[in-house]
Amino acid sequence: MKHLNAILYSYSEILFIRSRWSGFLLFLITLLNPYVSLGGIVSVLSAYTFARLINMDNEFLKEGFYTYNPLLTGLSVGYLFSFTPLTILFMVITGILTFVTTIFLSSIFSYYLKLPVLSMPFVIISSLAYMASTQYSNLFVTGLYNHTYWDIQLTFGFWIDGYFKSIGAIFFMPNVVTGIIIASIVLALSRIHFLLSILGYYIGTLVIALMVGSFEQSFSDINHFNFILISMVVGGIFLVPSPKSYLIAIIAVCTSTVLLDAVLVFWSNYGIPAFTLPFNIISLSFIYVLGVVKFPQMAYLIKDTPEETIDLYLSNKDRYRGSWITIMLPFAGKWTVYQGFNGKWTHQGGWRYAYDFIITDEDGKSFKNEGNLATDYYCFKKPVLSPIRGRVVKVVNNLPDVEIGTVDKVNNWGNLIIIKDERNFYVEISHLAEDSIKLEEGAWVERGTMLGLCGNSGYSPQPHIHIQVQEVESIGAYTIPFSFVNFMESGVYHSNDLPELDAIVEPLHVDLKYDSKTSFVLDDVFEYKIIKNETEIDRLNLTVKMALDGTFYLDSGKGKLYFGKHEGTFYFYSSEGNDKYLNAIFQSLPRFPLTYRENLTWSDTIPVGRVLKAVPKAIVQFLISFVHNAFKINVNLKFSSPTKITSKISSKVLKVNRTAELEFSDQVGFKSIKVEDIELRRIESASNTD
Repeated sequence: MKHLNAILYSYSEILFIRSRWSGFLLFLITLLNPYVSLGGIVSVLSAYTFARLINMDNEFLKEGFYTYNPLLTGLSVGYLFSFTPLTILFMVITGILTFVTTIFLSSIFSYYLKLPVLSMPFVIISSLAYMASTQYSNLFVTGLYNHTYWDIQLTFGFWIDGYFKSIGAIFFMPNVVTGIIIASIVLALSRIHFLLSILGYYIGTLVIALMVGSFEQSFSDINHFNFILISMVVGGIFLVPSPKSYLIAIIAVCTSTVLLDAVLVFWSNYGIPAFTLPFNIISLSFIYVLGVVKFPQMAYLIKDTPEETIDLYLSNKDRYRGSWITIMLPFAGKWTVYQGFNGKWTHQGGWRYAYDFIITDEDGKSFKNEGNLATDYYCFKKPVLSPIRGRVVKVVNNLPDVEIGTVDKVNNWGNLIIIKDERNFYVEISHLAEDSIKLEEGAWVERGTMLGLCGNSGYSPQPHIHIQVQEVESIGAYTIPFSFVNFMESGVYHSNDLPELDAIVEPLHVDLKYDSKTSFVLDDVFEYKIIKNETEIDRLNLTVKMALDGTFYLDSGKGKLYFGKHEGTFYFYSSEGNDKYLNAIFQSLPRFPLTYRENLTWSDTIPVGRVLKAVPKAIVQFLISFVHNAFKINVNLKFSSPTKITSKISSKVLKVNRTAELEFSDQVGFKSIKVEDIELRRIESASNTD
């Protein structure tokens, strides 16, 4: 079965979609021309067999990514030659050559250019095969055939026929019937892809029609399938679908019109078609440029369809608000944000990414008495803790604390310590008390290590902790963005965020008890009864497995639920497949802190595709490509007890309102998960970890 899946995925990958059933349907369509179909089968089987011969990992093969180029080459050869022993040999050779070229170019493109290979291997090898075949007289004599016998006659006028013939030409089946079937498959799998195929084809074709002065001539050119592919890739695959991505796709199509006609003129000298060369050149160029300028809507996590990609992107955008440069708060207990990023006093220009903290009382004052002395301030001489683990690279410790109302304009930063994080950035903590730093340069510190005491040295209007992150170890260097992890603000937990001005925050630390409850081991099996109204209606077995990238997931056989821990938070990252019970777990607990505070609350969001059913899901996922913020599934969570978390899943727009409750096991995993009237109740057995 895994070998069959690999071949079927090769067919669907041609349309940039991963789907077995669509791959099977596309294979059936190619049977309308047996030579095209057999050419594709021979080439992809040859490539797959060679991959097995050289011991290529099954995980890399089963997706179809490395075999859809050999498939395209086989289809192109089958389109040119009938099925004979000589053409079979030719198909085997070109199929293996395309596979080797795919591996070769994929490595170069991904490492040096950070680009996908798309169908460039197919273009190169098919072009070489067509040119080489002109020298093989025996192949031409025995292999050439007439295509007209399978060209079923059906017409709607050249405006419509041109689209269907062009989309059919992607599989070397340039006729209306196959085009209708392929377009229907695209529509069923992805409304976004279908829209982009329409936009790409008609805009590109109309531009050329205006240039040549003949609409009928332009709409009769099946090479315009390049416009369809460009639009789909640029607008829906490597960019998050949105009005802006659609506009960029249209621009890419327009620019490709000149390239397409130029290639057709040049390639005609060698008697070969343009294949997908314009599509590859334009798509790769646009993707590269957008990557260079760091276009914010690049799709770094590409799912099976554009709808799933945008759904996950929008959910993750809200879920992971902070930076990848993460630090802990540099103190214990409750402190108040005195100044944040782009603060109104000193956090400006190159030093805008910094935070200041003080301690305030119930009235919001930072001092007692009249506040004329440094000792009047609540934070003065309070411990300052390391927010990271790393090595101390700079210490200034001998500057006096200035009197209140004065500042040291010569030594702006006062007493300070700079630590190089093991992730290759630097953290500077400034304005420490005189002679309070007991660490030497070169010392190694862990998170929470005592660094010194809060002071009032340097350019400091009152005692406070100043913290910033920078790329170099120089004192007072330009700052870079960062965020804080694991802190509580007014009873609300933040896993990775930036607190607001005047917010009272408190750092939280990992509780080993909760850490151990989520320490799942590879191949652990957890069995659950599915209970409704106290009656068992189903069973669920979850096995802990690991993906190629090292991410762990729970496998139910019908779907996967990916999970992990990061910076003191346990996450269910995403789910795949259509297992409603895995979706129930994801809904009830998308993430939680690995610590406990009474009545601690936090919020999260999850993709709409994990909550809605098939038809509403298809409609909403299409609509959010036009209005990103129109639909959102919110999850509000709370520790109702040390062993229970309750959650509310809601959306006013989508009319979603449900409750859930999760109870921890005494040891590893979850004892029960309830969503509305459905409960997943753990079955204790010898196979369970606990």
